[in-house]
Amino acid sequence: MIYSMTAFAREQQHLPWGTMICEIRSVNQRHLDPSFKLPDALKELEIPLREIVRKRLGRGKVECAVRLNSETGEFTTMQINTEFAAQLHQAIQDLSRIFEAPLSLSALDLLKWPGIMQDPEVDRQALNSATVSLFTRVLDHLIDMRMREGGELKELILGKLIEIDRIIVVIRTRMPEILKNHRLQLIAKLNGLAQELDNSRLEQEMVYLAQKVDVEEELDRLSTHIEEVKRVLATGGTVGRRLDFLMQELNREANTLSSKAVVSDTSLGAVDLKVLIEQMREQIQNIE
Repeated sequence: MIYSMTAFAREQQHLPWGTMICEIRSVNQRHLDPSFKLPDALKELEIPLREIVRKRLGRGKVECAVRLNSETGEFTTMQINTEFAAQLHQAIQDLSRIFEAPLSLSALDLLKWPGIMQDPEVDRQALNSATVSLFTRVLDHLIDMRMREGGELKELILGKLIEIDRIIVVIRTRMPEILKNHRLQLIAKLNGLAQELDNSRLEQEMVYLAQKVDVEEELDRLSTHIEEVKRVLATGGTVGRRLDFLMQELNREANTLSSKAVVSDTSLGAVDLKVLIEQMREQIQNIE
């Protein structure tokens, strides 16, 4: 399957003490970059939740948030960690003696000190278990959405490849006639020159010019790259970087085709190719 990196999922769960809400949002990113916003009561779960994300997703900037809305006040009641506060007060007094200068912190400064506020007594195991369960479900929904959007991106890219194939066929079909007309035009111009030209040298120059404007090799490489894009899309998985590289190769061949164009049809065909390739490249930026 092809997965998009852009998705959003949200779910809430009612528990005996209130409501837990989990939201996960992901956007395109070169690497996997998860970030978490968790209440203090769930800080210890960040590493396990991060590991879950790492195992399930390959790329993307992933923003994860969990909120606790208590109906009983269980998570809103402010409780001071008195034991820690006493230790902090003693440390301030010790520093004052060491530096022989009075040191003090305001009450507001103390409240901001990490660890000074403690969570109320709750069933930690039940809370953690509920959090992991809800987070996993929301992540499942996110992956489903990434998969659905990835499928749409796949179909869009396949449609662009069909258009590119059509342009290649048109150019390839017309190429013999284009080369023939180009040769006749050159001969007519050279015949119009007053000076005598060596026939063998003239023939050599004609062969050189024919090779210079011949785009058969570029068309073959374009077709090869297109088949590889189709193969990668059929394989699925974390293929965004591979597809982006193939877009660069397609664009390189389209540029070469444009530089060799000797008639407007070929030049316009090369421009259309570059437009289609750029449209695919923009969409591929969202593929995992």
